[in-house]
Amino acid sequence: MHQLRAQVDAACLRLYVTAEAALALARDRQRSDERGEGVISAAIAVLVMAFLGVLMWAAFKGIFTKAAANTDRQVTEIGG
Repeated sequence: MHQLRAQVDAACLRLYVTAEAALALARDRQRSDERGEGVISAAIAVLVMAFLGVLMWAAFKGIFTKAAANTDRQVTEIGG
């Protein structure tokens, strides 16, 4: 009976150690997982480019409006 108990205890210990090792490996993989990094970086790059595009459009619109006003003024001076 004592020998059977020792075998069961050894088997339980092996099972416990195996399960703990598998859990530790899964935790390590979860912490060091970098699968989403590329997607996040791409999204940030898209947002930055969109922001720069809006700034450039606003600058272009302001410059174009000012140039058009100056052109109209000069044409009026020449023609009038």
